[in-house]
Amino acid sequence: MKILLIGEYNSSHYTLKEGLEALGHDVLVVGNGDGFKNRTVDINFKVRFTEGFSFYIKRALYKLFKIDLTSLDIKRQFNTYKSQFKGFDIVQLINESPFKANPSIETKLLQYIFNNNPNVFLLSCGTDYVSVKYASERKFRYSILDPYYEGRGTKKMFWHALMYLTPPYVKLHQFVYNNIKGVLASDFDYDIPLVNHNKYLGLVPNPINIETIKYIDLEVTGKIVIFHGINEKNYYKKGNDIFEDALNIISKKYSDRIEIITVRSVPYNEYINAYNKAHILLDQVFAYDQGFNALEAMAKGKVVFTGAEQEWLDYYNVKADTIAINALPDAESIAQKLEWLILNPHKILEISKNARAFVEREHNYVKCAQLYLDKWIEKI
Repeated sequence: MKILLIGEYNSSHYTLKEGLEALGHDVLVVGNGDGFKNRTVDINFKVRFTEGFSFYIKRALYKLFKIDLTSLDIKRQFNTYKSQFKGFDIVQLINESPFKANPSIETKLLQYIFNNNPNVFLLSCGTDYVSVKYASERKFRYSILDPYYEGRGTKKMFWHALMYLTPPYVKLHQFVYNNIKGVLASDFDYDIPLVNHNKYLGLVPNPINIETIKYIDLEVTGKIVIFHGINEKNYYKKGNDIFEDALNIISKKYSDRIEIITVRSVPYNEYINAYNKAHILLDQVFAYDQGFNALEAMAKGKVVFTGAEQEWLDYYNVKADTIAINALPDAESIAQKLEWLILNPHKILEISKNARAFVEREHNYVKCAQLYLDKWIEKI
């Protein structure tokens, strides 16, 4: 089949492409490389006018005339390639706003996709109307919006999530759902809000290319190396402030037994290499399941502090703290788990091997690609 994947978060779609191609399909990935992460895509839409002098020109034009230069430029790039975006057997959008234009222009671009492709699906991956609304109604035990409601971070800092609740994005959400054949979720953070939705087709785990990510044997004879990668834009949303508090606690007790590596908003290739020598990786707090970054680190054999909630334990029939460490939104709790690992280094080796085996078993990119195909074909 001929398949078009629109948008990218980390390398979810590009890895899915690799799995689909291994199954004999023809796949094109279109996106912006997930911003500063600079992930690989086939057709790369540049997001311009976001920094420097051009940003101030953009801001002035928007303030005076409501003209969004970034969205207009995305539309221009779309029109350059639009002849390549029709006649596909399957199209999947990675989000309700996969091109990252404003809702007005996004609707026009998506209308072309819907008009020229009969079977369009949506992947709930990253913030969207359904997941943000669910979080805003405080239905999760904890969520990415908790820091905002608790006064940690401004509305501007959380706008990338809160914007989905504004009328233009609600209208975009309704437009997308009226035109898709169905929606899938990449993990439990998006599955939980979609349960019982009439368009929901179910969860399909993130695909990880286990052939290109090599397992790194860990040694724990020296200092335990803890890696903390910070995305400045999502500092509070990911719980990086809580991780930093936990690191301060543990540093006071075990400064002679640990080494801490911190990086901030670096491109993907630099990021993934920066944690190669780490034993432990701090990924995110406000999550119920592992996202793409966590899974890649687990495939390398890192002990990852991330989402590993009861829903995830039940679904995969695994025990807590044997594959990944559930990072609760509490610095003392995280520090206690870190201390447990520091005092029991054999657990690091045990979890490392379990993490790799889990990714191989449940997130094999070819196996996951087949699951996507099965879900799509059911609705064609």
